[in-house]
Amino acid sequence: MAEVAILKIEEMREKGIELEFQPDVKATFFRVLPLRSISRLWGYLTSLEIPVWLRPYVYRAWARAFHSNLHEAALPLDNYGSLRDFFVRTLKEGSRPIDPDPQCLVSPVDGTVLRFGELKGAGSMIEQVKGFSYSVCSLLGASQFFPISADDNIHEKHIESVSTTDEKGNRSWWSVSLASPKVWDPKSSWFISNQNFNFSPERGLFYCVIYLSPGDYHRIHSPADWNILVRRHFSGRLYPMNERATRTIRNLYIENERVVLEGLWQQGYMALAAIGATNIGSIQLFIEPELKTNKPRKKFLYSEPPEERIYKPEGVGNMLYKGDELAAFNMGSTVVLVFQAPISKLLEEGCPSPEFNFSVRRGDRVRVGEALGRWN
Repeated sequence: MAEVAILKIEEMREKGIELEFQPDVKATFFRVLPLRSISRLWGYLTSLEIPVWLRPYVYRAWARAFHSNLHEAALPLDNYGSLRDFFVRTLKEGSRPIDPDPQCLVSPVDGTVLRFGELKGAGSMIEQVKGFSYSVCSLLGASQFFPISADDNIHEKHIESVSTTDEKGNRSWWSVSLASPKVWDPKSSWFISNQNFNFSPERGLFYCVIYLSPGDYHRIHSPADWNILVRRHFSGRLYPMNERATRTIRNLYIENERVVLEGLWQQGYMALAAIGATNIGSIQLFIEPELKTNKPRKKFLYSEPPEERIYKPEGVGNMLYKGDELAAFNMGSTVVLVFQAPISKLLEEGCPSPEFNFSVRRGDRVRVGEALGRWN
């Protein structure tokens, strides 16, 4: 299964063998399959009600196949009316303790750490696999909040859509232009002026990629106290997100359907990208229940601009605290976290300032609430 494959890959990497990007015929074949329609069909089938007497047998079979822990389920198995209800089940209270350390960032999901590191500049690339990378700006979309300085030398152009915004904050896209990401001035932020957070100018930009297998707990939680200011929905393809797909399909993370949330936390910028996959086109956003993903298309177009919503900065619903439920996948998929955090510098007194360090390694299994990294 996916977890076994990842473990084998990590064993190879420990021996100094790094798997490289190698596109194959299967990757090309995926492009002609109606994966969005297949995923909607799967969604319909998983929503069908299962007879009460059959439910425990179905869910136990699923748990055996994908190594799910049924003892953590908040309700008895016969209370989950459909496979979809079972996929997004809540857990018993206390099953995911949240690290209380105020100087740590916690995992938003249960899953396997695929990649992590520091990003250098606005044009930074995240490695999908050895031999192929993708732009962080392409993943998140052009943004007024992305933390770059005015003197950054950006050669890559990014698609930005001209839009109008209604009184509810919904943005309607009507044309496309090429533009570089805008510069974010943190001093002008409503969030900073209304929260007792300390924003040091010495911050780096980091990322972490976590893969959720079909047997994992499928809810997404807040990795820190933060204020979500923008939601961006990219209605893309629905390729699988397993290890083979990562090695064979170019631009996998930026071609697939995804929901990107951007905002601010105590160390500056934060973005969370929930990326869909085959049979996982449905991403539920608890702060915006009306959002619908994997909707039928009127045109066969995969490069259309994202649909964006601007949240009111003072909104109550978009201020989340570490560990709060945020969203849910209707099966496993991938989450990419991009965030600012302290980087060390020598203070006037001769002592180093706090520095963020990851506390995970590639291939580690993490659970919601466990620390991804700390600064002290």
